[in-house]
Amino acid sequence: MRRKLVAVAVAALAPVVAMLGYNEYAMRSGRNDEVRAQAAQAARQASSEVERIVEGLHSLLISVRSMPAVQNLDAAVCNASLRSVASSVPNIRMIFVVDLEGRPVCGSVEPPAGVSFADRDYFKSAIAGEDFVVGTYTKSRMSDTAVLPVAMPVVVDGATTAVVVSGVKLDWLQNRIAERGVAPGNAVTIADNRGTILARVPQPERFVGTVIPDDFQKLVHSEDPGVIEVTSQDGTERVLGYQPITPDGSPLYVSAGFSKDEAFAPINRATIINVLAIVGGVVVAFLAAFFIGSRFLISPVVSVAAVMDRWRAGELTARTAMKPTDEMHAVGAALDSLLDELDYRRVQNEQAEEERMLLVRELAHRVKNGFALVQAIARQSFGKVDPDAYHSFASRLASLASTYDLLLSKDATASSVREVVETALRAHAGDDHERFRIDGPEVALPADLALPLSLVVHELATNATKYGSLCSEGGRVSIEWTYVDARLYVLWVETGGPPVSAPTRKGFGSVLIERAFPAGAKAHCKPDYRPEGLVFEVAFTVEHFAAAKVHPESEDIQ
Repeated sequence: MRRKLVAVAVAALAPVVAMLGYNEYAMRSGRNDEVRAQAAQAARQASSEVERIVEGLHSLLISVRSMPAVQNLDAAVCNASLRSVASSVPNIRMIFVVDLEGRPVCGSVEPPAGVSFADRDYFKSAIAGEDFVVGTYTKSRMSDTAVLPVAMPVVVDGATTAVVVSGVKLDWLQNRIAERGVAPGNAVTIADNRGTILARVPQPERFVGTVIPDDFQKLVHSEDPGVIEVTSQDGTERVLGYQPITPDGSPLYVSAGFSKDEAFAPINRATIINVLAIVGGVVVAFLAAFFIGSRFLISPVVSVAAVMDRWRAGELTARTAMKPTDEMHAVGAALDSLLDELDYRRVQNEQAEEERMLLVRELAHRVKNGFALVQAIARQSFGKVDPDAYHSFASRLASLASTYDLLLSKDATASSVREVVETALRAHAGDDHERFRIDGPEVALPADLALPLSLVVHELATNATKYGSLCSEGGRVSIEWTYVDARLYVLWVETGGPPVSAPTRKGFGSVLIERAFPAGAKAHCKPDYRPEGLVFEVAFTVEHFAAAKVHPESEDIQ
């Protein structure tokens, strides 16, 4: 019962759990889409800011190369002009002009002796005619610090005469990203054309100057911006929005990563709360199923079952004493009412049975008196005229009276075949009980069949005493019966007597045997006069009274 109650509780909680699970899935899906959109937006914003910085440097170099001192490569005037420009632009470390051989002509600082930039890629690109060149992560030969170089050719009358070179201070770029604010767990990365990291928040000291892993190099030159989920080099799972380097867009790669742990922290907290709520609900439901079920369901059921067991065991006063306060207690109260009604009817039946027994005893007394009166009349009428006939009639009357006694002692309902046979043979057995052998199942006979069977057995025993096996010292009689398909088959077998032959005429006894049973019994008699002894079979229908349950072992008449 408790398992069923628990199953009901689980079934009641299942829709709630399913709804919470669906809400959890919907919230996570929605939050994932939101974070991806935020990562893409953050990458676009960071890329736009980088583009503004680069565009500012582009404008700066255009202005510098337009100076007459730069056009004419006037070193003295150029040095003064470039110092003034460099001091007013905080994001560059220095600015200088180099000739076509890569040697400094003038600059905002005094160049080291013998320094040359002829081997730098950005210088070569500018000499080759590229209007504006953004280089890669470079260790400056002028300041010995990391910079992002930019270069622009100086063109006079259609010919390149020199190259203006500057460089973005990477520490300034790092501070600019940090000032924008990066939430805990998130990351912003800027890398050059080769994938070398120029700035990163957080942990710049670990990553700046290193190359993006090969697995992510494809993002640097991807055809389109996008959003992916990655595990970053610091081991954090992030949703990464990225803006690749494109000819018409930013010359630098920019990515913005949102930590999944931080992004989903509110949902994870809500999930934990929901799980705890579900667990609490399950515990409460189970406790309710256990205690409330025990109090209002199991306890009444157990009480009802216990009362029924006690009542069946004979404790007729057993009651549940329940009041119909709820459905289960109403069952107990209804059971008490039923048992009270049964007890009342039992008392009424006992009173009626007592009255009936009084009537039965009175009837038995009067039947015995009637038999005695009939026997007295017979004795007075022909006892002296025909003593043999009288004795035959008297013995039949005595057998009938014995059977009536048997039926009346059984409350005039039914008697077993064994009792009827033993009663009919009692007068013939005398002290020699071993002459009769009885065997057959327990079959109950109503009065209208017990009386005819008693007369038949008595008549067969009388004939056996006169002419058959019982008239000899060693003679025996076997009475067996079987019960098949509501028909009783009784077999009388005599052995050890004088030789037997078929009678030449039917006596009264034969007629009595053939006509003793009522028509409804469909009785059939079959005598077989064998030399070694009579074999007689009688069969008749026994309906509703048959009880062929047990086949006891054969026994002699006691």
